[in-house]
Amino acid sequence: MRITDDGQITIPAHIRAILGITPQTDIQFVEEEGRFYIVRNNDLGSKDDLSRFRGIATTGMSTDEILSLTREA
Repeated sequence: MRITDDGQITIPAHIRAILGITPQTDIQFVEEEGRFYIVRNNDLGSKDDLSRFRGIATTGMSTDEILSLTREA
């Protein structure tokens, strides 16, 4: 792995998948005892955390039908 002149690196796809890193994911480098770790910022309510699930539902139901399942009759 090489660092570009701008200081950028490419995180391999399998590591991004393990960490749940998608485009626009906010990450941090954390140092512990002289070692650095990449961690995702855990803002559970953020749009980025949910965006990876957009478009993967295959229920064949309309939005109104899905919402009716979550509402009391």
